[in-house]
Amino acid sequence: MTTLSPTPTFLDETNAERIVAVLREDIVRLTLKPGDPVSESETALRFGVSRQPVREALIRLSQLGLVNVRARKATRVVPISEKAVLDARFVREALEVEIMRRAAQMATPGWDRELRLLLGSQEEAVAAQDLSAFHALDEAFHRKIAELAGVGFVWDLIDAQKAQLDRVRFMTLDSNLALSLEEHKAITAAILAGDGAKAEGVLRKHLGKITTHLATGRQRFPDYFVSR
Repeated sequence: MTTLSPTPTFLDETNAERIVAVLREDIVRLTLKPGDPVSESETALRFGVSRQPVREALIRLSQLGLVNVRARKATRVVPISEKAVLDARFVREALEVEIMRRAAQMATPGWDRELRLLLGSQEEAVAAQDLSAFHALDEAFHRKIAELAGVGFVWDLIDAQKAQLDRVRFMTLDSNLALSLEEHKAITAAILAGDGAKAEGVLRKHLGKITTHLATGRQRFPDYFVSR
């Protein structure tokens, strides 16, 4: 039986933002698969809201390239666009490399505890083979580095572009959990050592695996992809 993501109430978010966050996770984690319908009325009932914030959320998800909204027709989850995945990887790498360089220049001893707490939680997720937990902690790790470097808004820009990329990463995460953790540890060590070049190199290697993940994902789920 399909289990949807929980629907917590976040007091600092609008209903539409809350719906976007939860449905995005459902789509990334393949709880909602390409081609699945997303019912306005059922979503409104699920979140205990009127249809208006649901419509706003679906428009935003459409802008993220995750659903296709058509008048008088069912809204459906779109296939994964290989081009969109590679475009997102390009944008993310270009921006996050600069985050790594800045972080290495600014790192203080106080950063060690914050980053290693996240790494410790990631180790627990790897040991439990908890893909959802690791995915969330992966996001938190990269966001934390941007925030520590004083450019959290840049991660927001990256996040707005990488929804399709996240879908591929999650569907292949089971095969590279331990490796991702080791690369996170290497990034942390380089930043804390003030070695921006090393942090950049590890990040490029970390993100460069997306072509392999694409091939693996397409082999596992050929019906979920389009090339355009």
